[in-house]
Order: sequence, then C-alpha cells, then structure tokens
Amino acid sequence: MSIHAEQLPTETATQQVARIFLCGDVMTGRGIDQILPHPCDPLLHESYVKSARDYVRLAEDVNGRIPRAAKFSYIWGAALQELHRAQPDVRIINLETSITRRGAFVPKGINYRMSPENAVCLVPPDIDCCVLANNHILDWGYTGLIDTLETLERLRIESAGAGLALDQASAPATLEIPGKGRVIVFSVASVTSGVPITWAARTEAAGVALLTELSDATVAWIADQVRCVRRPGDVVILSIHWGPNWGYEIPAEHRRFAHQLIDEAAVSIVHGHSSHHPIAMEVYRNRLILFGCGDFLNDYEGIRGYEEFLDGLTLMYFASVDPASANLVSLEMVPLQIRRFQLVRASDQDTNWLLQTLDQQSQRFGTRVNLKPDGSLVLSWRHD
Repeated sequence: MSIHAEQLPTETATQQVARIFLCGDVMTGRGIDQILPHPCDPLLHESYVKSARDYVRLAEDVNGRIPRAAKFSYIWGAALQELHRAQPDVRIINLETSITRRGAFVPKGINYRMSPENAVCLVPPDIDCCVLANNHILDWGYTGLIDTLETLERLRIESAGAGLALDQASAPATLEIPGKGRVIVFSVASVTSGVPITWAARTEAAGVALLTELSDATVAWIADQVRCVRRPGDVVILSIHWGPNWGYEIPAEHRRFAHQLIDEAAVSIVHGHSSHHPIAMEVYRNRLILFGCGDFLNDYEGIRGYEEFLDGLTLMYFASVDPASANLVSLEMVPLQIRRFQLVRASDQDTNWLLQTLDQQSQRFGTRVNLKPDGSLVLSWRHD
C-alpha cells in the first residue's frame, strides 16, 4: 500500500523539537588520511595492501584523480550544504578511526588511523559528538586511544564509549541545546561487531564500553546508567556498534534488545551501526530504531566484492524529537554517494534504489520510506 503525502509525519511551525543529525561509520583513516594535508606514515600491515596510498590509487582508477593536501572541508562535500540547510541542533557521528601518529598497531588485519593534525577535518561539519565504542578505535593500542581522546578534547568535540577506565568509557556525552534541553548520548559496542574482548574497559584499564551479551542484565545495567543522569526533557540516544558488515538480516536478539532499551531504559533513539550499508528502520512506541546506518565516509572505492549492496551510497539521518515526550516527530534522510573520497549528491537512479531497498526492508517492522519532491527520503509509521 502506498502512503500519501498527507499521511507523512510533519512538524508544525510552532512545535518545539530537537533536531539531531546522525550517521554511520566515519572512517577518515588510511586512504582518506593520505589525501589530507598532514598524513600519517602510509605503511599498512594488511595481507594484500602495504600502503594506504594504494587505496587512493584504487579509487582514482575508478573515478578519476583525487586532490592531494585537500582542504579539510573537501571530504564532506555536499553534506556541508545539507547540514547548513537542515540546521540540526546536535551532530553525532561514529568515528571509526584512531587519531594518532604513535602507538603500535594491533595485529588484527585492518587498522585505521589518521593524524591528529588531520583531525581538523571534523571541524567544518561542526561535529558535536563522536561515539567511539567500535572495532577500530584501539587499532593503535592504548596510546592511540589516549591521543584520540586528547585530540577530540582539544577540538572541543564531546565523545562517549571509550576511556581510560570503565567509568569514563561508560559515561555519556551531554549536549546542551539552548531553549530545548539536553541530548544524552551513550555509546556501547557488542562483541558481534568484531570488537576484541580484550578491548573492554575495566575499573582501572582503558578500553571501550563493551557488551558481551544482549541480555536482560545488560539492559538493566544500561537503564541504571541512564537513570543516574536523565532529567525530564532529556532526549536519550543509545549508540551501538553491533552485527556484521554485510546483509539485511536483523537478528531477533537485536530487535528484542532495542525494544527493551526503549521500554526499560527510556531511550529515545537506538542508533545502530557496523553495517557497511544502510539497513532497516523501525519506530517502536514512537521511538526510533536505526538498526544499521551504513558507512558514511570510507576509502572503499575500487574495492570489489560487495557490489550488490551499493555500499558507496550513504545516508544523512535528520531526526526530529519532541523533548517533552522524547518521541520521534519526523525522520528525513538525504542520500549521498562517496566519489573521489568526497560526499556528492546521489543520482536519481541511486536514490530510487535506496528508496525501494529500505522501504522493502523496513515494511516488515511497520514503517515505510517515501520520496519527497526535493529528492530526500522520509520515514512514515503508525503512531502509537
């Protein structure tokens, strides 16, 4: 059944909402680091590629020359225009890259890092918060994590999900919105996303906020964490790195866990990532569940093997939430594409492919994806 425009959720002119920008994995290391003004040593420790510059060459073989010593704003491309248009109150990304020139690489196959000097690339889009609980943030060990935390602090960007001890890794980022209240961001990772168990933060050991199981006890622990900081009018986001990189299957365990977070921990948005391409969405009790946002920036151009997922397509998620109820008011998505390590507007053909794919995948959860006249996508659902 098609959904008519008048059925789509909209904001009234007088409605006070918190507008939140979310996206998936931002992987500004390796090849992307090499095209910015102050790259790290390009040496890699992968099975087939030994230099990060090879990823630049692979991308150029497909789409043409990429500038070197590019401006820090270059990689964001059309995303900057969309952020200016949408004017979100807060901007949150999953930073899946260590920011360091130091430390020893962890022998895990693939390691991402960017130089602290190149981390200035996070400034043009005015990122407010980087969630760090993922399977690459400790790619250069604890020294790399320390450098990452110090660099983000220097840039005045909040972080959550990793720290020098468990209390810091578990602590949320608190983002104040003048006149609208606060957005509280918790960040956790599941072992299902490939985070080594040895990366778990402990009472006196650095690491990430790692979940070894998605159990009732885990929900209770998160609920306690939320209860300690939540105030009336707060919008609570639980950002979680979980599941495999490829495919559209949503494990029943993930759906159950997301529902419990909403029921028992008062979470407003479950912000899922790890999948390299966008997957299904659900609105449960008028709260948003993004099961997987897909990669937002990466250096995968020219890499073969998963063409059927069109993983070069990315989405900007703009969620509007009513602070009084913490319920979702609307969700707009802007399709972009990574080309020459820069975000550009997706073609009509690619936008329609995303529309059909996400609508088909989300229908099973009672949500639909619709196309707006301006080429953006919008989510619709039955309000509880």
